[in-house]
Amino acid sequence: MADAKPEPSFSMPEPPPDSEPTTHHLTILPGLTQYEFCELIPSIAQFHTYSVGPGKCSSLLAQRINASHDVIWSVIRRFEKPQTYKHFIKSCFVEEGVQMVVGCTRDVNVISGLPAATSTERLDILDDERQVTGFSIIGGEHRLRNYRSMTTVHGFEHDGRIWTIVLESYVVDVPEGNTEEDTRLFADTVVKLNLQKLASVTEGLARDADGK
Repeated sequence: MADAKPEPSFSMPEPPPDSEPTTHHLTILPGLTQYEFCELIPSIAQFHTYSVGPGKCSSLLAQRINASHDVIWSVIRRFEKPQTYKHFIKSCFVEEGVQMVVGCTRDVNVISGLPAATSTERLDILDDERQVTGFSIIGGEHRLRNYRSMTTVHGFEHDGRIWTIVLESYVVDVPEGNTEEDTRLFADTVVKLNLQKLASVTEGLARDADGK
């Protein structure tokens, strides 16, 4: 009997020789308390560190959400439905019958008015136990070349209060004719808006679940 075909696994690409690791774990993120940031440092170092060389930039953003981590993860993990919380997506197509496992792809159509039309994205990691997911853009009509993103979900509880911090980071090529600052500003703005919408959607789900 032939051996079962192993599931594809997530692996980081080999860094170029002139690259340096990012240091997102060394600077407290805007909007986080010192306590929250210290709790998150191990996860930032593990999941949100990239090798960045000339012509690339990276960033890490955080969003505090007043909902349990399980509610938020139930939305984020749906690779086939990014439009649930991501702005600027007109539609998303996933081949019928395809399981959402590492290596599967989605085709995203972007609303008009942005410097993009379509994006083909590959699921790189989906870890329900650690609540970690990530994807890479591998094709389409857009300016985000070699874009790779990671999102992690972190539950907190203190004095009877429950909340969640969502971290999202990325690394991307700086387009020719653009500066690193311009590229980061554009990508950061899109990620921030998506995280804000995620907070709105999931806090609404949490209120509905509580019957309020």
